[in-house]
Parts: sequence; C-alpha cells; structure tokens
Amino acid sequence: MVFETTTSLPPADVFARAKRFFAERVPHNAAFPEREGEHFLLLRGQGGEEIALSARPVGGGTHVRGGTLLFDQVVDRFLTTLPPPHREDA
Repeated sequence: MVFETTTSLPPADVFARAKRFFAERVPHNAAFPEREGEHFLLLRGQGGEEIALSARPVGGGTHVRGGTLLFDQVVDRFLTTLPPPHREDA
C-alpha cells in the first residue's frame, strides 16, 4: 500500500525522524535503514519486509510518499506524526 502526505520538514529531517520512529516507537515491527539517498530511504524489517520512503521538495513543503506490503498501519501512523506544511495566507 502507498501513503502520501506533505510536510513543512525538509527531506533530511523526514528521514531522520523515520529512522528513529521505525527503530524505537514500534519495537515489535522495527525496521532499520538498508539504503538511502538524498530523496529516498529504504528500511528493512522482520522477515525481510521493506518500507520505501521518498521525500521531495514541493512548493511550500516536502511531499512524502511511503510504500510497504506488511507495515501499512505503521507507515500511516508515521506520516501522521509529521508537521503539516506552512499555511500561506492569501
């Protein structure tokens, strides 16, 4: 399943939070970094299952996309912890 959101955080901060969240906040479903780049992070968890995250700057924030087969609820929960984008008043 794929989940998406937009946040005010830059990509590097999104990935730093993801590493902590998936290692510490969900110990029975922990996942750890396997590969990463400027705009992606691949985490590997129990049974070799993966969580793929991408984060790219967009106008007013960062678009974050997370895909997984096993960790649906956990990925969705992580994305809800990210602050919303800054609101631009008209």
